[in-house]
Amino acid sequence: MTPNEPIVIIGGGHAGAQLCNALAGAGLGARVHLVCDEAELPYQRPPLSKAFLKDPQQAVQAHRAEPWYAEAGITLHRGDAVVAIDRAAHTVQLRSGAQLPYAQLVLATGAVARTLPALPATLANVAALRSAADALRLRGLLGAAQQLTVLGGGFIGLEIAATARALGKQVTVLESAPRLLSRSVSPELAEHVLATHRASGIDLRLGVKVGDFAIVGDRLASLSVDGQAHAVELLVMGIGAAPQVQLAQDAGLACDNGIVVDELLRTSDAAILALGDCASFPEHGSGRRLRLESVQNANDQARTALATLTGQHEPYRALPWFWSEQGSLRLQMAGLMPADGVRHRRPGATPASFSILHYVGDRLACVESVNAPLDHMAARKLLETGKSPAPTVACDPAVALKSLI
Repeated sequence: MTPNEPIVIIGGGHAGAQLCNALAGAGLGARVHLVCDEAELPYQRPPLSKAFLKDPQQAVQAHRAEPWYAEAGITLHRGDAVVAIDRAAHTVQLRSGAQLPYAQLVLATGAVARTLPALPATLANVAALRSAADALRLRGLLGAAQQLTVLGGGFIGLEIAATARALGKQVTVLESAPRLLSRSVSPELAEHVLATHRASGIDLRLGVKVGDFAIVGDRLASLSVDGQAHAVELLVMGIGAAPQVQLAQDAGLACDNGIVVDELLRTSDAAILALGDCASFPEHGSGRRLRLESVQNANDQARTALATLTGQHEPYRALPWFWSEQGSLRLQMAGLMPADGVRHRRPGATPASFSILHYVGDRLACVESVNAPLDHMAARKLLETGKSPAPTVACDPAVALKSLI
């Protein structure tokens, strides 16, 4: 990279915003363009499913004030979008008609909420949550509703359900799988989450089949749940997200459950990188392809992207970690849950806190913590340094995990 070399970043989500921070901090003198299809400044997304929905006075929290971008040499293109990439000419075409040249292009296009294909997208009482505009709309709908139905028992659905319950709403969660969070957490943790939400008054139904629906005017009136009509006042869809890859596909880049990148986050075109929710990258060690939707992944991949843009060879090998706040539950996970692991429970400081340690042979592979932030932080250090204390020691509540680092 040389001074004044143009870099175009497509997407103002967490990954795109963090790459802007990294580029500004490196002081490279590059000309950076950040193209955001939303009108807002790049903003914090985790609060949107929790505190933001509770407080009608709370504003969207921007990553940076607008003057910072100009001072850092970053040109913002808000409320605009890239509609085409010309790889031969090294240019992108914007919806507004503008054309931007690039020496390096970065795709941080994120993911979009999955919906039921047969359900019209314009229904007045059906919502999803991926953006600030979605959150503003949902906050208004939630304020006027007394009953909420959440389709999907994943992290986002359960966070919204817990928030609505805290606001005194009647909440029903419909999950087609036989347990909650089946792709994300252990059965023991899923059972604890289920029991906690049910104890709070949430009607949580597992293994259900959602079928036909009835529409009256511009509203969804009911869903068929296991053959019975379920009345709907407000429906939120929390059935996962799909990576935004259309732009990459149209440009002829390799895609497979995300935009395919190597360990340096380079796509099938070396002048184009991808990172964040949209990127499918090889896991260090196994080589299997992963696509992670987390703040940690966005932050750490931004650092790898900066290294690649500046000609350094720093493969992406960060430890994955996640969190989810659901009412009285603070769930924190470090590492990826192994399919063949042996699980050991470590008691916490209170009856409502504990950790589950996953071992593959003698190797500590993953730690799940509930209301145990100190254990989570220690677990991350253990996993990052490759230390694997014996389960009998690590699960002894008289032994502080941090003492084993």
